Amino acid sequence: MDLFRKKSVDQLVAESTPLKRTMRTFDLAMLGIGAIIGTGIFVLTGKGALTAGPALSVSFLLAAVCCGFAGLCYAEFAAMAPVSGSAYSYAYLAFGELIAFVIGWDLILEYALQAATVSAGWSGYFNKLLEGFG
Repeated sequence: MDLFRKKSVDQLVAESTPLKRTMRTFDLAMLGIGAIIGTGIFVLTGKGALTAGPALSVSFLLAAVCCGFAGLCYAEFAAMAPVSGSAYSYAYLAFGELIAFVIGWDLILEYALQAATVSAGWSGYFNKLLEGFG
């Protein structure tokens, strides 16, 4: 059993799903803005302001630069393999099955933690609202 076997671009294209891509640039931008608003502005800004103070705006600029670089990396991946997919598909193509497996589970963990962070923030706001009613 070879844990580092790779798929070629031709195999990825042959096994690609018949589903059509429906999300366009505007949809993806709105998804990103929703994630920023959900986690960054409503939940983490107050906690960051307590620890970073006025340097919070610098950390937002640094995060924007990092997000831009991540977007450039995904653009390079998308140009390399013309199929729908995420980091899992690209890791399977470039590094092999074991690394893709680890990245796939890492993505699941990341999405779960994002949902937990947003829900914890919103529940805190809801509790404060209910405290206002007694």
